[in-house]
Amino acid sequence: MIALLLALGSSLAYGCADFLGGLGARKAHVLRTVMVAAPASLAVELLLWPVLGASFSPAALGWGAASGVASAAAFALLYKTLAIGPMNVLSPVTALVSAALPVGVGLMQGERLGMAGLLGLPLALAAVVLVSAGHGAGSARPSRTALLLALGAGAAIALQLIFLHQAPSDSGMAPLVIGRAVSSAVTLVAAGIMHRRLGPEKPAYAMSAAAGVLDSLANLLFLLAARSGDLTVVAVITALYPAGTVLLARKVLAERIHRGQLVGLGTAAVAVSLLALT
Repeated sequence: MIALLLALGSSLAYGCADFLGGLGARKAHVLRTVMVAAPASLAVELLLWPVLGASFSPAALGWGAASGVASAAAFALLYKTLAIGPMNVLSPVTALVSAALPVGVGLMQGERLGMAGLLGLPLALAAVVLVSAGHGAGSARPSRTALLLALGAGAAIALQLIFLHQAPSDSGMAPLVIGRAVSSAVTLVAAGIMHRRLGPEKPAYAMSAAAGVLDSLANLLFLLAARSGDLTVVAVITALYPAGTVLLARKVLAERIHRGQLVGLGTAAVAVSLLALT
């Protein structure tokens, strides 16, 4: 139950972070947004380091660095995806990919589910599909480029979560701190190389920083959840974060929610209840 609650908290934080990051990327080049978001995330993790501790073993350093590279790619691909829009279609597509890969890794590593979990897991994946499936008459159809970016973002997010899960359970904040330091460095190097293509527009500083802070908290909650529960369950619950993004997009941007998406939200609630019994 603790792992489930932590995963739900991670899901909510990811959903809010993605919404803010996507909005920020509409105001300036995506790298300008990430240049603010990534250091803001690192600042949060450095503040939490003395409280939660960290053990910088070689394994923690290696897996943390790998997660950082994946995180940098995820930041850029995801925010670019959400900037193109529509958020209420592309975000769930990304989530489906980000859920399926960690679930497969967890099952290959020998994780087993009870009867409730065997029912809840496919329901949760179906919920993500339903939320992303239909778009009504008033909804925009995503372009092929946007869909490819969404798939790439999902794969990058999945790799980041898998790498974090592989880090030693006694490493504390170490993989998060190393990962965010690496992702910030990769982002700054990429921005330096592409500085002539970034344009004159300034990023939405507050919005981008808030996205980075929320993303950092989401990573921490995921790491704690994965250390206290199965990756298969934690990953699929975390991947329900588009529910938050979709609802925020509906409230703030007036993006239409299709009836199938509402069914998906209800299916997600049933799936979470079943997985809570696992």
